[in-house]
Amino acid sequence: MARLDQTPFPADIVDLSHDGRGVARRDNGKAVFIAGALPGERVMARQTARSRSFDEAMALEVLEGSPDRVQPRCAHFGTCAGCALQHLDESRQILAKQRVLQENLERIGHVTPDLLLPPLTDASWGYRRKGRFSVRRVEKKDKTLVGFRERDPRFVADLSGCHTVLPSIAAAIPLLSALVDGLQARRDIPQIEFIAGDATADHDGVALVFRHLQPLTEGDLAALLAFAQSHRFALFLQPGGVDSVHPLWPAEPQLSFRLPAWDIELRFRPLDFIQVNAGLNGKMIARTLELLDVQPGERVLDLFCGLGNFTLPLARIADAVVGVEGDAGLVARARENAAHNALANAQFHAADLAQDLSGHAWMRAGFDRLLLDPPRSGADVVLKQLPLKGLKRIVYVSCHPASLARDAGYLVNERGWKLRAAGVMDMFPHTAHVESIAMFEP
Repeated sequence: MARLDQTPFPADIVDLSHDGRGVARRDNGKAVFIAGALPGERVMARQTARSRSFDEAMALEVLEGSPDRVQPRCAHFGTCAGCALQHLDESRQILAKQRVLQENLERIGHVTPDLLLPPLTDASWGYRRKGRFSVRRVEKKDKTLVGFRERDPRFVADLSGCHTVLPSIAAAIPLLSALVDGLQARRDIPQIEFIAGDATADHDGVALVFRHLQPLTEGDLAALLAFAQSHRFALFLQPGGVDSVHPLWPAEPQLSFRLPAWDIELRFRPLDFIQVNAGLNGKMIARTLELLDVQPGERVLDLFCGLGNFTLPLARIADAVVGVEGDAGLVARARENAAHNALANAQFHAADLAQDLSGHAWMRAGFDRLLLDPPRSGADVVLKQLPLKGLKRIVYVSCHPASLARDAGYLVNERGWKLRAAGVMDMFPHTAHVESIAMFEP
């Protein structure tokens, strides 16, 4: 393997990559992706990795800055990999994401929407209510680090706080570092997951899940309990797989959040999937329902439904809604949420939507509208099996523009549907993550 050339070199940045790095060309025409650089800038950079088709580098100095460059709010920006775009003006971040969506639709799907929807945005700081901190004891620093991974994923960023997570969680980062460092099990705790809902009488809404590789001593359990009670965090322990998660304090903590526009409360467990940005989630649900345009007496199919984040608001307006999800545990909690909110017209089924679905009765039940909110891999397998005839609209919520573009191309170019509208939603401000939505009609 050839050695890296550590000689700094000047680069003119011509574009922004999908992961938030500046794009330049070397003298030989080879593409180079430069962390910390923005389009229109001239920077001095140093190579950090190389491959046959492209190189990677980091900006050392900005020689000519972009007018869109701003001072990052976080002192850890550039080291911590939690954010990639804090140096880009917020109004330009969402436009860059919009361009990523448009380019993916055109390049991968060979489709163009009739209407480009205005971007959805909400609070850009202190919004993140779910995530995972890595934990590592670093002997050279005589310290236990709690934080996100660095750009070099072998290392954990030494964080004093974080501007994108909820303030109560950000303030707890150094406290968690000190807590774990004082435990006998400090080398046996690889991660701490956090998730937040609404405050209850027992706790303030934030739950922490401590993964531990060895049994905890009575002293460690007492320290964790005292920490949880002092800061009113619901605290869970995870000695093994997902099913091993159990509460330390309170004894039976309730985790939930409300969707006030639809008078719905969603209950969840500490490792369940919920949308990261609560404010944006409410706006996303509202836009989804607007695009679906459900009429009285109609039936809706909601695929990849999770806990019922869309399903239950849909049940307020549809005659019936059927949610399907691959995780049986989420399906069970979705059913519980339907009962909790007295929504008898919402039904849920467990099914692996990446497999043959011909044996499922719900596939043949007949629906008027279809909603999809798949994982990064997209919905191509289920779309090729669904009887789309008779559907009046399809709305597709996506966390990965490339898979949305692929599936949009299939619907338009192979099934004859029309891409009426598409747009982006800033679920993860200051990151390069692109959340998007598209509406199709036959």
